[in-house]
Amino acid sequence: MDFELSEDQRAIAQMADGLFVDHCNEDYMRQWDTSGEPMMAPLWKLCIETGLQALAIPEEHGGSGLGMTELMLVLQAQGKALAQVPLWRHQLAAATLARFGASDNNGWIAKAATGEALFSVSLDGLNSALGIELQASASADGWLINGRVAALSLADQAHAALVVVLAEGKPRLLLLDLSAPEIQRVSGVLTHGEAVADLHIEGLTVSANALLPAEAVDWLELRSVAALAALQLGVSEEQIRRTVIYVGERQQFERAIGSFQSVQMTMADTHIAVEALRTALWQLAYRIDAGLRAPSESLATAWLACEAGHRIGHTAQHVHGGIGVDLTYPIHRFLYWSRGITVALGGSAANLERLGDWLNDNDKLGWKYDLQEHQAL
Repeated sequence: MDFELSEDQRAIAQMADGLFVDHCNEDYMRQWDTSGEPMMAPLWKLCIETGLQALAIPEEHGGSGLGMTELMLVLQAQGKALAQVPLWRHQLAAATLARFGASDNNGWIAKAATGEALFSVSLDGLNSALGIELQASASADGWLINGRVAALSLADQAHAALVVVLAEGKPRLLLLDLSAPEIQRVSGVLTHGEAVADLHIEGLTVSANALLPAEAVDWLELRSVAALAALQLGVSEEQIRRTVIYVGERQQFERAIGSFQSVQMTMADTHIAVEALRTALWQLAYRIDAGLRAPSESLATAWLACEAGHRIGHTAQHVHGGIGVDLTYPIHRFLYWSRGITVALGGSAANLERLGDWLNDNDKLGWKYDLQEHQAL
């Protein structure tokens, strides 16, 4: 079997890596930390010019029609540079709408492909201890929406969003036009600089086509896990690389601290964690692109991403010592991003519990690919 990237995939990865690293240099990142801007608008403009914002949007809607593998490579480069742009939410929302939405939503998808409109996504209700706080009840004109969406990314900047709503006792995806006057916002900023807002909705009536079929939830959640895990892989790889350089230069007792056995073993553990995540993520991306089911692979990847973010983040901070908590030094940004990704994934414990439930509900070993649940959709 050939596990090598294709020439086109390597070109996409190299282009994305160069774009993000060149833009997110240390001078720019220091300025960004205190700018108060909701996202890196100049970088987002470059993403639109190069087509990175439409990789996963189908070709018939103006996108590139590429798969999860290509998007994963771009998101890995984004995580490495800590580039604050809405790449995965924007195009996965549009791709979901293209697959499951009604034809009268095609205008939204075309605008997303060109960058004219910005999409966001919130699946937090699926993992939140509060459950899904947005409710949909049938009405003569379609659906009546009431409730709350917590911490929607770029809610003040986006034009539309896919959010989870409880309709007739089941989670569904709702296409929400964020210009609706019935939507009230409470804006905020997450620790790693991502602009969010709580949405409070009362008395909003939407058409019947605004709710996507029930299967759209699993389709989008699967790809969201892969996207967030790809970001975490990039964040963790760069965090380890910078930490290795630091411990090779930092002197204590006239020796580099990287020569101490305890530091070497601790850093070895971080390499194991990142390689475990990489293996699970590649398997998940492959199964998505091959049209195969991946229920347990998705949960395992989410858990490994949360675990890697925590283990690697705190190890990097620890071996940096006092300078690790100095906000003028860059390593803290990676820990903040890891925490933000972990929150978006629902947390390590929640994913492990869901994985345990899945294994409990399957009376055979869950990793055997001849099982029915692992066959093509």
